[in-house]
Parts: sequence; C-alpha cells; structure tokens
Amino acid sequence: MADTTAVDGAVSITGRTPWQITRARLAKDRGTMVALCAAIFFVLLAIAAPALTALKLINPYSNNDNLVGGLGSLPIGAFGGISAQHWMGVEPGTGRDIFARVVAGLTVSLVVAVCAVIVSLVLGTVIGLVAGTAGGRVDWWLSRLTDFVLSFPQTLMLIALSTIVIDILQAALGSERTPASMIFMILVMGFFGWPVFARVIRGQVLSLKEREFIEAARSLGANRRRIYFKELLPHLWAPILVYTTLVMPQNIATEAALGFLGVGIQAPTPSFGSILNDSVHYANSDPAYFIFPGVTLFLVVLSFNLLGDGLRDALDPKADRQ
Repeated sequence: MADTTAVDGAVSITGRTPWQITRARLAKDRGTMVALCAAIFFVLLAIAAPALTALKLINPYSNNDNLVGGLGSLPIGAFGGISAQHWMGVEPGTGRDIFARVVAGLTVSLVVAVCAVIVSLVLGTVIGLVAGTAGGRVDWWLSRLTDFVLSFPQTLMLIALSTIVIDILQAALGSERTPASMIFMILVMGFFGWPVFARVIRGQVLSLKEREFIEAARSLGANRRRIYFKELLPHLWAPILVYTTLVMPQNIATEAALGFLGVGIQAPTPSFGSILNDSVHYANSDPAYFIFPGVTLFLVVLSFNLLGDGLRDALDPKADRQ
C-alpha cells in the first residue's frame, strides 16, 4: 500500500512499511485504541503498585479496625466505607483498603500471566519452527506431541498438581508459599499453553518455507540457524503478537479462577481470585466489596481481548475494513 501526493504536476508514490500500515489501521479503530489505552493503564498501574506500597501510598495488608464496627462486622459508612482515602471502600471485618488489594492483586495476576505467556511463546515458537521446517518424521512426532499436550485440560491439571508441586517447589526454594505457588502456575500454565503457539507457528512456517526468498537463502548456502532467525522469525511477529494478546486474558482469568477455588495465590497475598472468594460471602450485605474487584477483573480481561481482536484485524490484509 502506498500514499500518493502531487509534486509539480507529477504523482509521487510513497511506500509504507507493514508496521506503518498497521498503525494507520489501528488509529482508525476507536474500539481497539480505547482497549489499548486501558491495557496500558492497567499494566502501568500493576508496575507502579510495588513502588506505591513501598512509599506507603497504598497498604494492602494493614488492618484498620477503626473503619469497621467490630470483628467480622461490616464497614462503617455508606457503600462499604467509600471515602476520599478509600476509593473502593474497605473489607468487612478487617478494614483493609480494597483499592490497595485490587491493585496488588492486579500486579500478581499480570506477573503470572505475562511469565506464563513467555514460557508458552518460547516453547511453542521453537517447536513450531522445527516442525514446520524439518517436515517428515520430525514434524509427525512433534505434531503428535502437540496433540498429546492439548488432550490435557489445563485447569484440571492445575488443580490436580497444585498441592504436590507447590510443596516440592516450596521445599526446594526454601521460600514462602506465595512465590512457590506463583512459580507453579507460571510453569504449568506455560507448559500447557505452548501447543496453541506451536500450531500457529507451524502453519505459518509451512507457508513461508515454500517462498522464493527461503529457496534463495538455501541456494546461497544459508544454514538452518540463519533460516530460522533471519528469514522466518521476522515474518512471524504478527501472529505471535496477536496470539500473545489473546492468551494473556485467558491466563489472567485462569489465575483468578484458581484463586477463587483456593488453589492459587494464598492469603494474605492479594489476588483477584482470593478477593472474590472472600467477597461472595458479603454479596448481599456489602455489594461494593464484590462489585469493585469483579468489575476491575472484567475490564482487564475485556481490554486485552478487544486489543487482541483489533490487532488481528489490523494485521490481516484480507480483513473487512468497513
């Protein structure tokens, strides 16, 4: 695609790179731009949370007994104790600031989700590249391995392996249970998530390896490493980017679901799942405690989903632009 401008009566054609074309398409999609801004906001908020906690601007762990009527009682004030100091109110019974716990939980969720995506991306890209370029028996065995891993339900395996693996990691690392449980979720979610990337990369490689530039590189004596990193990978960034943004919200929702079921991040470390698990007991008496974390989780997952859909449309030359 190119831009045309008139210069001294002649038509000048200015070419545009694929990235420039993608940016122009994204700029016209208001929904995707709103989702992008929301996703950036949540990411920056998650990054800033540890600094805000260190500066004591937020404190997700301190009990404020003066903000509740007594042990196990409801917050003092309307709408769950919402005030200028506590934007989302306070927890029943403890008086802990809900906004601080939601922000800290956002950090935990994004760390787990991003690290799991990186594990899936690395494994899936390597296996997809090797399977697509090697072909023959190597492709057949790697494809069967992909099918085998896909046959395991991820959530069920996370629940089934949680107690054993977390105890092993905790003993090996000599750390608290929270880091061990985070590492467990990252490893298991990353391992069971790579087949999606592997199938996409393999399909793209099967199409690309028959192109003229790959044949030319081979005829010039390019080794396999150069073909992988110099010829194929630069043409795979678009599907990798799209599927990364689509897998991210899935990992965030999975982490929250595990925390809700009690096999994810454990108290007192805040996470969306544990907060929602506690809040359902007060859904009638203190709905703000349930609504604010639930809406925040909904907006985080929705923003990444819409961003992934928008990127997929912007990077697809055959997509309907109307």
